[in-house]
Amino acid sequence: MPTRTFLWFVLPTLTAMILFIALPIVSVIIQSLHIEHEQVLVTTESCGPFGCEETTRVDLEATEVLRAERPLGQFNGMNTYLGRSHLAVQELREAWATTETFGEFLSRIYNLKFYRALSFTLVYTAVVTPFVLVLGLAIAIGVNQLPRVVRGPSIFVSLLPFLVTPLVGSLILFWMVDGDGIIGATLQWLFDDPSLSLKASAGLTWGTLIFYGIWHTLPFSFIVFYAGLQTVPTDPLEAARIDGASAWQQLRHIIVPHLMPLVAFVTLMLLMDNFRVFEPIVSFSAEAHATSLSWIIFNDLRESGNPLHGSAGATSVLTIIGVVFLLMPVLIRTWRDFKGRRV
Repeated sequence: MPTRTFLWFVLPTLTAMILFIALPIVSVIIQSLHIEHEQVLVTTESCGPFGCEETTRVDLEATEVLRAERPLGQFNGMNTYLGRSHLAVQELREAWATTETFGEFLSRIYNLKFYRALSFTLVYTAVVTPFVLVLGLAIAIGVNQLPRVVRGPSIFVSLLPFLVTPLVGSLILFWMVDGDGIIGATLQWLFDDPSLSLKASAGLTWGTLIFYGIWHTLPFSFIVFYAGLQTVPTDPLEAARIDGASAWQQLRHIIVPHLMPLVAFVTLMLLMDNFRVFEPIVSFSAEAHATSLSWIIFNDLRESGNPLHGSAGATSVLTIIGVVFLLMPVLIRTWRDFKGRRV
């Protein structure tokens, strides 16, 4: 294809990527280097028959003038990233110098807002992603082996969690695990403990959120793998059966290698989605025990009266860096496989 033709062909895609991906990311990076203007305080003195009294109030007009002159706020450079609300470099040094054991060091780091959110985000991603991959493939293989009469209804039932809006689905599970819900009441009856609650501890809360993440995301991997199974060539499978290969050997040496491009695709999508976990935390009101990087962004932007745009921008940039870091091994492996097939 001539270069001129190719450029005209990709021009709409490049334009959309620049307008809706590149420019917003650049704007977020610029915003993260600024902090909000300090509020202008005015002290007034009012006197009466019984003496004078000083009152301090925020001068809204002066504050609005500052915001109009410099909408981005005050330039703060990398201090937002290095400060206590994010990477907390100074706090890390102090904790490392004053703690005697690594466990104490981790305990102090966990008390910092950013690292507490990062801990749950990483655990959620590390647990949900492999479970969804393996269970999705297993369900796809099981449904593919069913008779055609029941295969259609089975596919529909398997897709139901994915059809439910994330916020609604997490709210439903939240009500079910409540003390008055069917799951919460059943557990209280089984353990004979009326005070038992899945929302009472960090561990149980994390487990509930992870369970919801697996339940809601599983249909995505299932339907992708099920579609991929329809493209598996029959000749190698028949030859393997004639040679006496077991079902496990066929799966390992024929089906899974054939589905590896889909495995890479599903892994990439799951990593990006799970690292941005947000809806379950809000629906479960779980911020007392579990927060994520996306929840920090939401919390900064809803700060009453003075949204922390710079802090939210810094967390957004760190989230993007975290997603890229997680995707790199999969992308490198995919690129190597692609080059190997070309050779």
